[in-house]
Amino acid sequence: MPMTMSASIQQSKAQSENFKVLDLREMAFIHLDIRCLYAILICTAFGSTLSSDAEIKVKPPQDFEIVDPGYLGFLYLQWQPSLSLDNFKECTIEYELKYRNIDSENWKTIITKNLHYKDGFDLNKGVEAKIHTLLQGQCTNGSAVQSSWSEATYSTSPQGNLETKIRDMDCIYYNWEYLVCSWKLGMGVHFDTNYNLFYWYEGLDHALQCVDYIKSNGKNIGCRFPYLESPDYKDFYICVNGSSKSQLIRPSYFIFQLQDIVKPSPPDYLSIIVKNSEEINLKWSIPIGPTPAKCFIYEIEFTEDDTTLVTPTFENEIYITRTSNKSQQLCFLVRSRVNIYCSDSGIWSEWSDKQCWQGDIWRETLLFFLIPFAFVSLFVLLITCMLLYKQKALLKMILGCALPSHNKRHFNRRKTKRSLIICVPPVYMGETQRI
Repeated sequence: MPMTMSASIQQSKAQSENFKVLDLREMAFIHLDIRCLYAILICTAFGSTLSSDAEIKVKPPQDFEIVDPGYLGFLYLQWQPSLSLDNFKECTIEYELKYRNIDSENWKTIITKNLHYKDGFDLNKGVEAKIHTLLQGQCTNGSAVQSSWSEATYSTSPQGNLETKIRDMDCIYYNWEYLVCSWKLGMGVHFDTNYNLFYWYEGLDHALQCVDYIKSNGKNIGCRFPYLESPDYKDFYICVNGSSKSQLIRPSYFIFQLQDIVKPSPPDYLSIIVKNSEEINLKWSIPIGPTPAKCFIYEIEFTEDDTTLVTPTFENEIYITRTSNKSQQLCFLVRSRVNIYCSDSGIWSEWSDKQCWQGDIWRETLLFFLIPFAFVSLFVLLITCMLLYKQKALLKMILGCALPSHNKRHFNRRKTKRSLIICVPPVYMGETQRI
């Protein structure tokens, strides 16, 4: 019996050991199968993505061109979509446009869904641009697909030598009201050469020619523009070309922002008030004209005796501390310019008239003239009084001696001390007795 039980126990142990070995092998095999399955799935997905990207191809826009409508540098860039885009209606279709003047280092980049774009260029130089198609959406599995580039260039037909162009072009928008441009004649141009100015800005139907030229010796050297309606914060295009029977003249192109070349009027009505021994108040009026008050910046030149201080301010009033309460003369003048909040740059106005404050100098000057004047006046007054007194006494003597006889009797009846006065010499009395 014990033998039978031990045999059965050994048999069961052997069976259990066999079962465990088989179980570990099966689990290892199953784990290997799962890893292989994952690898296969990843490779399949990656391969399908590569194959899908490789299959999606888009062509660049067609009929890409740069068009000059005659606006002196304001050009149109326009194109048409590729015919292959009909197969990508579920995609977002955009265009990436890059453009620049040929000698510029930096490209301007625009991403748009439109089929055209407009911008200003310097026509003194050539223009180049390129564009390609961008696809993104469900049809590209969320990835961006782009086409190759389509390119275009534009330049004006060069004519004449560079020396024939005008020189030193200078434009000033006075007081934000009227525009004046001036230039010098080109070098080495013939005597029959003359120049003409054309201009355009957005809002005009076509380019206009100057009608009020500034002349010197019969040659156009500048232009006074008429009233310009809403030209601010826009590109203002100018072309100055020339004509001559004996040579070709090279045209010149310019682009301005008029608010950047404003030259305001100088401030006026300056006042200087010494508040106390230390504080000084400087104030002036805002320049007259259409320029908003918030658009000004001022520069003050303040002089205290021999010390000069230059300081800017955005207000038309400033307080300054005196360096010494014994200073005898305080002066200041001010000029104005359009500030950075209304323009990228500006032109300083002329300096205003100088305004000064005189300290004790006025008192000393007043005393210097007043005291002698007072003494002279008093002396003249005393002399006048003495003369008037003497004249009154003399007048009474003359009147008393010149009275008629009946008036004499009446006069002699007056018993006053004055009747004892003898004023007529004996000769005169003798003559009177003969009468």
